[in-house]
Amino acid sequence: MLFNSYVFILLFLPVTVILFHGLRRLGWARAAIFCLVAASFLFYAWWDFRYLFLLLALMGIDVLLAGRILYWRERRRGRAKALLILGLAINLGALAYYKYANFFVDNLNALFGFELALRAIVLPIGISFFTFQKIAFLVDLYQGKVTRFRPMDYALFVTFFPQLIAGPIVHHSEMMPQFARLGRVPPELVLLGVSIFIIGLAKKVLLADSAALYASPGFNAVAAGTHLDLVAAWSTVLAYTGQIYFDFSAYSDMAIGIGLLFGIRLPVNFDSPYKSLSIVEFWRRWHITLSRFLRDYLYIPLGGNRHGRRRRYLNLYLTMVLGGIWHGAGWTFFTWGALHGVYLIINHGWHRVRDRLGLAAFAQRTPFRVGAWLATFLAVMLAWVFFRAADQATAYDMLRSLAGWHGVGGVDDGFALAVPIALLLLALLLPNTQQITGYVGPKGTHGTHRPEGAASRLRWRLTAPWAVYLGILLALCLMALSRVSEFIYFQF
Repeated sequence: MLFNSYVFILLFLPVTVILFHGLRRLGWARAAIFCLVAASFLFYAWWDFRYLFLLLALMGIDVLLAGRILYWRERRRGRAKALLILGLAINLGALAYYKYANFFVDNLNALFGFELALRAIVLPIGISFFTFQKIAFLVDLYQGKVTRFRPMDYALFVTFFPQLIAGPIVHHSEMMPQFARLGRVPPELVLLGVSIFIIGLAKKVLLADSAALYASPGFNAVAAGTHLDLVAAWSTVLAYTGQIYFDFSAYSDMAIGIGLLFGIRLPVNFDSPYKSLSIVEFWRRWHITLSRFLRDYLYIPLGGNRHGRRRRYLNLYLTMVLGGIWHGAGWTFFTWGALHGVYLIINHGWHRVRDRLGLAAFAQRTPFRVGAWLATFLAVMLAWVFFRAADQATAYDMLRSLAGWHGVGGVDDGFALAVPIALLLLALLLPNTQQITGYVGPKGTHGTHRPEGAASRLRWRLTAPWAVYLGILLALCLMALSRVSEFIYFQF
């Protein structure tokens, strides 16, 4: 079920909110939790009910293992660790089978001339996200960060529908205390949630989907063998750069807004990443909870920066490569992750050289900051080419087109270039949703800091003018829902 669909906006969401709050007002807290779990199961089954059974089976295994890990954690650490490894193997094994089996077989066939064949395997929607979330739970349980749990609470933690399909990736300690102490949800919190949801919906329906009209035809044409000229290539790539920005920002906003309808604060997952002055800063702003997961459960266990500079750079590279592969089973995703790994190595190396040469003050000057922003933006944009391209050949041909390999193009193509530039200017010049609304995430997460406020004329308030603005925005979105499209991160 899509957030940007009539059935979700006009039926599923309002019915779920009414049932949840009705049960809580009657004092039936556990019934309200059960209502949310059941609604989340329905939300997931709407796509394909068969894969709900896969999710339930994996959750059941995790609950059994978690109970034994909790029992043995203080008695026999080795046995608890063995159970943890078993749980990780089962979850990663399921992810590997559904996401990477065909990719692995295809590459074996291409490399060795085999004729191995697998039936077509459909990727269960959201499996990458809920797998990481379940892994984080088992690791936190083993490390003593989770002291107790109940199966119903665990089911809600894994399947809470606002973040089930595309994140944010949350920790048990962020979510379950909120549900445990949840009482009456203040009306102003609900209205804030509605406002953030509408802002996110507008980003998706009016901006991201508009950018897709310029991005998709260009990438599809290159995949079909057409060579784009320079103007058409830049229009296509800039359009996709804007599309994925507003698409993912939209989902993050809508997930946060829906969470607030139930009195739950989800972590901030998106913080104006295109304003970043370095790749390090970009990854502190883009998909914040994935960056946190990769740092806590991959980069640090690999050794982090504890074993010298070379090992640190290797760990950064491996972490980003694995992060790229997590997004999809293809060499294009491998290349995207590898590029960001190299970017981070260069970024950290530059910081080292800068500090040695005493250039820190120079790096704060406006011309240097502008150059740093431009270099960061272009690096991110070029990496998006691999992220979006159907295959490596398509990506390399698009890069050649960006360099003018296939001609420059005419003045008539200027409008196609102006539209994605205008969309990107919106991302660069306007405040983000947190700045407009003052939203902060749950205590103890990346979203705890109070965001810098927007200009007073853009700051959200509980006023009649804001209600009118958002009402008009919602009406425009509902009228545009005839061209419903999936969120980009639903593919992962």
